Amino acid sequence: MTKYNEELAKLDNVEILGFKGTIESIPKTLDKIDNIRNTCCDVGIIQLMNADAIAGADHLKQGIIHAMNAFDRKENLANDLGIEILLRTSAQRQISKAFKILGLKEGQMNIAVVMIDCPDYFIDELSNMFTRDDSVLEAEESKLMKIYEIPEKELKTIDIKDILIDKTSKLIIDQ
Repeated sequence: MTKYNEELAKLDNVEILGFKGTIESIPKTLDKIDNIRNTCCDVGIIQLMNADAIAGADHLKQGIIHAMNAFDRKENLANDLGIEILLRTSAQRQISKAFKILGLKEGQMNIAVVMIDCPDYFIDELSNMFTRDDSVLEAEESKLMKIYEIPEKELKTIDIKDILIDKTSKLIIDQ
């Protein structure tokens, strides 16, 4: 438990936010995000993800911790921390599969945002693009079962959040 608490302390520079919004163009949206980041510091990370594929903030925190630890151990699968967070949170080893699960899609969507080392006013900038709604981070069991192909009988004994956290942890073992 102490180790987990120490790892959570690493997240003091991390914000996890939920939004609802319309993505008209993924490249244009990502350009806007890059412009927000570049106006300040060019060092922070702003990673947008499909919130429907996240089983709550704890699932996302676990993915962030695993991604940061992978970089610390030089066992990262991606060259970018934001992409590594996608990989770890989606419990995938292939970037294309991680994007299929957690990537942005054009149209209406629920968006999870991870900000690392970013000033607070970035939240206002994101709120100009999307509508803030942290409830999108809450696990929706039926969607998650379909996305991650989780059998119903497994849910009878284990909570969906714990199943997905376990899947992210297994990436470490499989390396």
